[in-house]
Amino acid sequence: MADGIGIAFQPLSSKGSGDLVVFVGDDLALSSAASDLLGTAGVELVARAAASERFKGKSQSALTLPAPAGVAADRLVVVGLGSDKDRAKIDYVTLGGFATGKVGGRTARVALDWPGSEPSARDVADFTLGARLRSYSFDRYKTKKKPEAEDERTTQLTVLSADPAAAEKAAEAARAVADGVILARNLVNEPPNVLFPEEYARRASELTKLGVEVEILDVARMRELGMGALLAVAQGSAREPRIAVMRWNGADDKSAPPLALIGKGVVFDSGGVSIKSAGGMEDMKGDMGGSAAVVGTIHALAARGAKVNVVGAIGIVENMPDGNSYRPSDIVTSMSGQTIEVINTDAEGRLVLADVIWHVNKAYKPRAIIDLATLTGAIIVALGQDIAGLFSNDDELSAAITAAGEAAGEKVWRMPLIPAYDKAIDSKFADMKNTGGRHGGAATAASFIKRYVGETPWAHLDIAGVGMSSSPSEINRSWGSGWGVRLLDRLVRDTYEG
Repeated sequence: MADGIGIAFQPLSSKGSGDLVVFVGDDLALSSAASDLLGTAGVELVARAAASERFKGKSQSALTLPAPAGVAADRLVVVGLGSDKDRAKIDYVTLGGFATGKVGGRTARVALDWPGSEPSARDVADFTLGARLRSYSFDRYKTKKKPEAEDERTTQLTVLSADPAAAEKAAEAARAVADGVILARNLVNEPPNVLFPEEYARRASELTKLGVEVEILDVARMRELGMGALLAVAQGSAREPRIAVMRWNGADDKSAPPLALIGKGVVFDSGGVSIKSAGGMEDMKGDMGGSAAVVGTIHALAARGAKVNVVGAIGIVENMPDGNSYRPSDIVTSMSGQTIEVINTDAEGRLVLADVIWHVNKAYKPRAIIDLATLTGAIIVALGQDIAGLFSNDDELSAAITAAGEAAGEKVWRMPLIPAYDKAIDSKFADMKNTGGRHGGAATAASFIKRYVGETPWAHLDIAGVGMSSSPSEINRSWGSGWGVRLLDRLVRDTYEG
């Protein structure tokens, strides 16, 4: 249940044992450093094998060969980078994941160099980020593991670069981000009988070790604040809800308004009285993926000492059917004073977010609010499992999130928010109802949340498709993806930090 990898840094000329990974484009040309490491016999072997195996050096292709006598390696792994156009826009995170996938569980040296290339220290750091994320596994509950020792299953990667000292320093920040993603993945992958609200709050409290201030709100405090929406969702569970508020004050001006990150933390969602069908209900342990992204991001920012003030808040509840459960047709009063007619108890996440967002907006006066939630199946129908839905009341914030998503490889697509969607949640008996029906379900859910934001710049990320059971990638083979941590870290780095 870790990244399963050790990473070191050495100069390009360093020799050693294990696998040797080198890179070529579609012209199959090796860099001078790679040629020196391979020697004449190795260079000739690569040329012959490429011709024999019809290896063309295409992007995300690889050729694996036994090393010839005289080459200080057990195997040669030749990774293709594609055409000049491909090499001009290399995603180093993905490249790190792909290369690590070819040597997983072994010792390897990676000569991060090819003709015409000058990977920067940041590029090398991104490569190591991809390597760490690809090496992640979650096997805490497997009692029958492979017979080999733990250290024999760990990948030992030595990255050879032009400036190893600079690369190692840059990789410290990348390690912080990787640890944040891994924390988020662990949280999503945990079973709900282990990660119940009180335990989740305890784990969030561990961020104090990094200098994060953590406040845990219990039921008594929520009642005092008037959080009737969140408490309604939780009342059918034997497990009491919690809210974890995490503050990282890294900016030079500690009094500057923070960026607020809000996460839906429904640790298990049965649907309540409006119970879900049995098929696939086990996946609802991941209905707290938005909150996991918030916890992971706060970890990443604190671990790398980000120069920004951020408040992260997660509403942690379990939605269960019980004699005390809230019901369709109930009317509850949120902390804002607005009343909500319950149409469907399976539309619970927006009730949780409503109270948490209102509390954070009132208590901390943030410069902007971003909430993340595995909120609707409708967003999966619209966008699939490779891209998240973005709803926002602010064009500048929306553009910044979109750009950060492109840069980090966690893409979003902005969806519309129009008056018709807001009108769809008007209620005959209360200020609003908690669902607007099937049509435009993701948009009416976002419109519900918008009623609790006020004038604060706000963005809602519906991550139901990407937060769990998403499409496998070169940097993720886990059910829980940890999606959102890299995007938010990049957003902070590019837009808010400094």
